[in-house]
Amino acid sequence: MAEAKTKPTQVRVSDFIAAVEPASKREDAPVLDALFRKVTGVEPEMWGPTIVGYGEYHTVYDSGRKVRCCRAGFSPRKAKHSLYLLPCDDDGSKADFEALLARLGKHSLGQGGCLYVNKVADIDLGVLEEMIALAWKNSFARYPD
Repeated sequence: MAEAKTKPTQVRVSDFIAAVEPASKREDAPVLDALFRKVTGVEPEMWGPTIVGYGEYHTVYDSGRKVRCCRAGFSPRKAKHSLYLLPCDDDGSKADFEALLARLGKHSLGQGGCLYVNKVADIDLGVLEEMIALAWKNSFARYPD
């Protein structure tokens, strides 16, 4: 079976953030990093070349493939910041998450829990903090390991 491409690296998060382009994304990255650190209580590590990840979990796909992933994270991409938050389950937290999305500000959604924002100034950081906390809690309910 193929090895996962996105896995922890030895690159320092501070070095990665210092090299982010364009400058506007580089200026936003420490704000996001501080918020994720505050909520998760975890020191980040680089996952692959561009994802700042917090914590990790293990799972096995239906195919039998074993993977490890970061529980939460972000990537300051050129076009938009990609925020990686595990989707909430239909145990009531999904409705809570959707209510937070409605209050977040300018954003778009991708598959598998990706939340895209153009710039930090477009969103309410207090709402994002609540979203990270909800997704973080949900990640342990879904993936205890």
